[in-house]
Amino acid sequence: MAIDRRLLLQALASAPMFGPVLGSAFGSLLDPAEANAQTTPPAAASTPPPTGAEAHDSMTTIPGMKMFGDEQIAMLLYPGFTALDLVGPHFFFGCLMGATVHLVTNQEDLKPVASDLGLAIVPTVRMADCPKGISVLFLPGGGAGTLAAMEHAATRTFVRERAATAQYVTSVCTGAMILAAAGLLEGKRATTHWAARPALADFGAIPVDERVVTDGKFVTGAGISAGLDFALTLVAALRGRPYAEAVMLQAEYAPQPPFPGGTLAKTDPVIAAQMSAMLSPFADSARAIAKKLRS
Repeated sequence: MAIDRRLLLQALASAPMFGPVLGSAFGSLLDPAEANAQTTPPAAASTPPPTGAEAHDSMTTIPGMKMFGDEQIAMLLYPGFTALDLVGPHFFFGCLMGATVHLVTNQEDLKPVASDLGLAIVPTVRMADCPKGISVLFLPGGGAGTLAAMEHAATRTFVRERAATAQYVTSVCTGAMILAAAGLLEGKRATTHWAARPALADFGAIPVDERVVTDGKFVTGAGISAGLDFALTLVAALRGRPYAEAVMLQAEYAPQPPFPGGTLAKTDPVIAAQMSAMLSPFADSARAIAKKLRS
C-alpha cells in the first residue's frame, strides 16, 4: 500500500509526543509555510485584563473589605500647625470612598491657615459650622502654634464637644497636647512627639513610647512621620485591613530610610543631645499650661 509521504510527515509532526522533535527534523521537507504552521503551538486564548470598573467590583468581594462608608472626618487647622502632621493622614482619609473630610479652622473666617513652615491650607468650615455627629476628630501638632491652640478656650471647647460623640478621637505629634489640654486624656494611654511625650503625664495621661497608641476610641500617633502609620491604623479600623492595604499600596508606602535614626535610641548621641536641648522648651511650656489649666 502506497503511503503519501507528505501526509505521514504532517501527521507525525502534529502528534503531541513527536511534534516538537519531528517537526524540526522533517520540517525542511515540508513546504516552509506548512512546516511553520505545524511546529508553532496554537496561541492560547488571551484573557483581556479587567477594566477599572471590573477590578473595582471584584475588590468588593474580598473578605473584610468595606469599600464604601459615610464617615464624617473633622481635621482641625490652626495657625502654626505642622503640615505633614495633617497632609499625610489627609491623603489616606481622602481615599475613603464615601467619606467626607472637613478641614476645620479655629479662625473666624475661611482664609488659608499657614503652617509652621509657611505652607497654607484652605479650610472648608469654621468650628461653629462643623457637623456635630462626626466619625473622626483629628488634631495635628506643631510648635508655638500648638501651645497657642492649647490655651485657646474656643478650641478646647470645640475639641471637647466633638470628642463627646465622635467614634474616634485622634491626633498626630503634639496634637495630643491639645487633647490633653481639653481634659480628654486623663487616665488614657497616649503618645506624641518624643520631645513632648513626658509632659503628657502633667495632664494626667499615661505616656507611651510607641508609634501608634490606641486606648478605646482614642488613637494617637507619635511625631510627624508617624501620621502615616496612624492613618493606616485608623483606615483599617474603619474599613478593614484589606482596604488599608490597598491604599497603602496606592501610596507606595514602604519606607526605607537612607540611614538609621529618627528616634533617640537610633540617633548619634551627640545629635540627640543637642536636639533634646533645642526642643525642651516646648515640653516646659506645655507643663506650665498644664499647671495653669489644672490648678
